[in-house]
Amino acid sequence: MGEQISETFFTNVSDILEQAKQNAKAAIDLSMVYAYFEIGRLIVEEEQSGGQRAAYGKYVIPELSKYLTVHMGRGFSVTNLKQMRKFYQVYAEDRIGQTLSDQFANLPAVSTGRKFPLSWSHYLKLMRIDNADQRHFYEIEAAQNHWGLRELQRQFDSALYERLALSRDKDKVMELALKGQVIEKPEDVLKDPYILEFTGLKERAEFSECELESRLLDHLQEFLLELGKGFAFIGRQVRFTFDERHFRIDLVFYNRLLHCFVVIDLKIGELTHQDLGQMQMYVNYYDRYEKTADENPTIGVLLCQQKSDALVELTLPTDSNIYASKYELYLPDKKELQEKLREWMVEETGGEES
Repeated sequence: MGEQISETFFTNVSDILEQAKQNAKAAIDLSMVYAYFEIGRLIVEEEQSGGQRAAYGKYVIPELSKYLTVHMGRGFSVTNLKQMRKFYQVYAEDRIGQTLSDQFANLPAVSTGRKFPLSWSHYLKLMRIDNADQRHFYEIEAAQNHWGLRELQRQFDSALYERLALSRDKDKVMELALKGQVIEKPEDVLKDPYILEFTGLKERAEFSECELESRLLDHLQEFLLELGKGFAFIGRQVRFTFDERHFRIDLVFYNRLLHCFVVIDLKIGELTHQDLGQMQMYVNYYDRYEKTADENPTIGVLLCQQKSDALVELTLPTDSNIYASKYELYLPDKKELQEKLREWMVEETGGEES
């Protein structure tokens, strides 16, 4: 009887094969996106070749559907082929997409030079976004952050683009469309409001700060997605002792892009100047006793239901690195935010829509 082979050996071999299968599937999915774009191009060109024959164009897709179904099998219904045509129409003239192509130099390009880093399911969703700037922003973010379709849908439903745009100047809004969310300073990772609908807590219902904290950690993956790029969870109710007194910080994170700690305190009701002072102490403690010489200053974030911007401005020094943001327990009204953004852009451009 031979030597017994370890279970680890079998598992390692199986893992390699499983990863190979996943890589092969991803490669196939990506190649089909490119194929669908070229099919859409051929459909548009064939429809246009009919010239003055108005009836010709409307027969192209139905006849192609019949042919492909006979020769290639399922997946080529009239509806699917119309989606391929729309895919080409949306992205063939997408000049802004050149910046995306520059960011993914390793990907092949279609006949127009455009590159596609996402799955067909992603593009079916993206094609339904009429605003080109928003569509491009979500494409970049989904590709860079490896969002699945569910994550993409949630970020769109939570109006991520509008929330980020409203916290930036006009030039930075344009940068969102060209580069996605660029993280260079503390303000770049902040949102106001934060959307916490995934906690399941209801607006105006009675709940404690402890319960809110527990719900956030029960849904840590969703919370990290809402916090944004570069966040890693460090701990909850992180204790430190100073002057023989014990203090606990609700949540501590580290942002690897900004190279700094991010301490978060949760507040039910309206923010007070005492809350701001307490956060100032937390930030000072981390800066003096936790951060290393090569790390950047600690960021403090107070998440509250209500706040007075005037109180925050009066209480905190301008260089405090402390921020107060509201949180909401329901998905925002996208149309209301879009209108607010449109009005703000008109103000920024001196009365003319850009």
